[in-house]
Amino acid sequence: MTATTARSPVPIPVLDVGGTHVTAALVDPSTSVPLPATVARRPLRSDAAADDILDAMALAASALPPGHSLSWGVAMPGPFDYATGVGRFTGMGKFESLSGVDVGAGLRKRLGGRAERLRFLNDADAFAIGEYRAGAAAGHRRVIGLTLGTGVGSSFLSAGRPVHTGPSVPPSGHLHRLTVHGRPLEDTVSRRGIRTLYATLRAAARDQPLPHLDVHDIAARARTGDAAATEAFRYAFDALGRALGPWIDRFEAAAVVIGGSMAQSWQLVHPALTTGLASTARSDVPVLPALQPAEAPLIGAAHWAQDTPDAP
Repeated sequence: MTATTARSPVPIPVLDVGGTHVTAALVDPSTSVPLPATVARRPLRSDAAADDILDAMALAASALPPGHSLSWGVAMPGPFDYATGVGRFTGMGKFESLSGVDVGAGLRKRLGGRAERLRFLNDADAFAIGEYRAGAAAGHRRVIGLTLGTGVGSSFLSAGRPVHTGPSVPPSGHLHRLTVHGRPLEDTVSRRGIRTLYATLRAAARDQPLPHLDVHDIAARARTGDAAATEAFRYAFDALGRALGPWIDRFEAAAVVIGGSMAQSWQLVHPALTTGLASTARSDVPVLPALQPAEAPLIGAAHWAQDTPDAP
């Protein structure tokens, strides 16, 4: 009898597209680990022309070594038609040039024979799936994933699959569509919201304005005792907890997992968020920091490419 040697599964190529960058990688499907030597982050301008954005995405993708699957996973921010690969960004202030553009066709053309299928998913869903497969959400059948950066990204996962419809989730599964304190949530919980509130609080205290501070600068000042900075974070994430709490009940979530750039200020985010949740009687649900904050979207996109039926 002739012995046969099992072939290792080919790696899955993925792209994670953000407002300022695109990350490409190959993910080992047997371990759910991005191959470190292949991970490359390249700049991308969300206000560029459509061809320039597609060129930047293709440039990152083309840098991956050959020998990978021809089915790609691509994590994209919304609004986007993930089934058809067409942008729907009108009125968003980012990726406007991709509105109505068949991103999938544009990438396949630029990548030639290296891409047969492109499977798109929301970037927050990619993050949550990655944490479910290899991070803090593992072992939780129903989990809510949040990405806190420029705004609030959210994903409601049941057994590792995003839930976008039904009475147990907000419209399209997006928390940013909710209101809190009579205002859209992202007016409060966002880069813009925290900076605006900080400036307002300093003005009310008759302190010198500091117009050039970004959120990470405000967080640093909060850690050194700046009262306005501390209150800006407390107010924002208490509001997030109040908005989120009822949906934890409706979705019957067992955990909340948080990533994104603002999660790096965990000692400011976590206490305020859990206080807000407690006001809705949901202080018993664990709120966990992501274990794979950078890799999770890549892992999630790879699983989406493997597990999702063929897309255009």
